[in-house]
Amino acid sequence: MNTLVEQMIQAYKAQTVYDQKNAMKEVMQEIVLCELSRAGFFRKAAFYGGTALRIFYGLDRFSEDLDFSLMCTDDDFEIRSYFPALEKGVRAYGLNVMIGDKEKVSDSNIQSAFMKANTKEHLLMFYSADKEFSGVSNNELTKIKFEVDVHPPEYATFERKYRLQPVPYEVNLYDASSLFAGKLHAVIARAWKNRVKGRDLYDYVFYLSKGISFNRKHLKARLLQSEHITEAHKFELSDIKKMLNDKFDSIDYKQAKEDVAPFVWDTRVLDVWSADFFKQITDGLAER
Repeated sequence: MNTLVEQMIQAYKAQTVYDQKNAMKEVMQEIVLCELSRAGFFRKAAFYGGTALRIFYGLDRFSEDLDFSLMCTDDDFEIRSYFPALEKGVRAYGLNVMIGDKEKVSDSNIQSAFMKANTKEHLLMFYSADKEFSGVSNNELTKIKFEVDVHPPEYATFERKYRLQPVPYEVNLYDASSLFAGKLHAVIARAWKNRVKGRDLYDYVFYLSKGISFNRKHLKARLLQSEHITEAHKFELSDIKKMLNDKFDSIDYKQAKEDVAPFVWDTRVLDVWSADFFKQITDGLAER
């Protein structure tokens, strides 16, 4: 195994197979970010979402996907143009991966791609070869999905941050207030149907616990784009809190806890979740 990858894996001190899989996936995510950076991806795009929050702001939960947004609308952008450099770069670390794009089934502003790797093969590579990992199917795949919004809502603000592993590299990402605006949009507007995404709620608590304010102009642009409001709507802080509180009254918190539980280390923090809890902490919401 590549020495740099080995150092990254050892830092997790993962003991269970579940934790080893998560550690492996997170290391792969960082390698993808590094190689996208080297390919010039962040001259056009910015990193946002839960994984950005975990890597750069210390969110204490595992996150599955890599979410990106162009800084300006570009109808000619093609995520697949980065595949050759990305695959070559990732394979240079000894990883046996396949990278491809996901065919769009509807008119969407999102371009989706994925990286796949055989889970058992890489567990044996990343950890002691003495382990059999008999509980892991030979056909199980580790998948990393990455998505790019090619028609981004306006008024996001950005910052440059650096990582040292696997090698020093630079990432362009949404700043904290714009990240929070994106999460507020998800809480208000996501169509949960029968699957409540408790990860949105967990991240919402994280932002508030860190005293992060939100980018109001960017939130409004997102809600306008998704047609959850119109220009005629009042959009003061009190109106935003009301939209959130209305949402909190409609949530099945049992389902929300079940969704997020596999991604957090201490599920006891979910015990207090209720409409009353979320409505009370929303009193502390502040705009930038």
